[in-house]
Amino acid sequence: MPLFKPKNSTRTATAYEKNSNNSSSNHDGGHPNSNGNSTTAGNGTRTNPQDTPTSPVGRPQLVFHCQLAHGSPTGLISGFSNVRELYQKIAECYELPASEILFCTLNTHKVDMLKLLGGQIGLDDFIFAHKKGKPKEVELVKNDDALGLTITDNGAGYAFIKRIREESVIDRAKVIQVGDHIEKINGESLVGKRHFEVAKLLKDIPRGSTFTLRLVEPQKNGFGSIGPRGDPRKGKKQGYGNGKGTLRFRADGSAQIENEPDDYATNGVEKINGLLESFMGINDNELATQIWELAEGKQNSMDFAEAIDNSDLEVFGFTDDFVIELWGAVTDARAGRLR
Repeated sequence: MPLFKPKNSTRTATAYEKNSNNSSSNHDGGHPNSNGNSTTAGNGTRTNPQDTPTSPVGRPQLVFHCQLAHGSPTGLISGFSNVRELYQKIAECYELPASEILFCTLNTHKVDMLKLLGGQIGLDDFIFAHKKGKPKEVELVKNDDALGLTITDNGAGYAFIKRIREESVIDRAKVIQVGDHIEKINGESLVGKRHFEVAKLLKDIPRGSTFTLRLVEPQKNGFGSIGPRGDPRKGKKQGYGNGKGTLRFRADGSAQIENEPDDYATNGVEKINGLLESFMGINDNELATQIWELAEGKQNSMDFAEAIDNSDLEVFGFTDDFVIELWGAVTDARAGRLR
């Protein structure tokens, strides 16, 4: 199936009607949750001089603890309403350019792709910012249709590798690692492009062609041989969060505090994200969450397809078959068939 198919102006009713009352339990995909321990990569506290007392998400103002993943004092970050603003606040706190931050992980300084900061932050989460490390260029031959990598992005202009399939083209190039930012393809800059745009460019490289990737790896930390120093949130003042809610960055640019999703929603979002990875080679929990929310109140796949077509997701040009797969994931989750 092509990564992107020109979007039909009118959905075919037959394709959806045949699936409206029949959900499939044979969808593959998804990724496991991880419950890793928090790790502190430094001592001390550093405050952000740019913080203001006004919070974009309501009062009291939310304050999050942050460190640079390779080691730094602990900073206090607040006053942001989207991911780009969060990166800017971290940059101001540590007096470095925001462009130096590749991505952030939650509650671990390691390059753990199951702990990536995406479209939401738990109110008790500890943020670790990963800076740019060494650049590298790799010449590859595309001798398979699929390169064997899953791409995500940091929400602020950098796409990077989230997963590498064993024995794939990418896996055989051992210098390429999970967490590497894909900066250029054949000299063309990819900075500012979303993960699905990068995935399409890679997919469009003809089989048998030789191409060059310029990658930037995350800076290595100095704590690889040191065990966790305990919960970095220990001693946090009351009011920073109770672990029962999340700060959610919504597609319209606003941020809201929401309750943690129930098991049905969690399983449904994971399943949808697995389908995005299988069909499109991208991983985006926020996109999966948005798709799940578009299905709320919908009783058949035609209504669901119409909701997608009338949203900003129209740009993806999802095929009819893929929308049916998504609807199957929704109905399976609602019926409790996903565990």
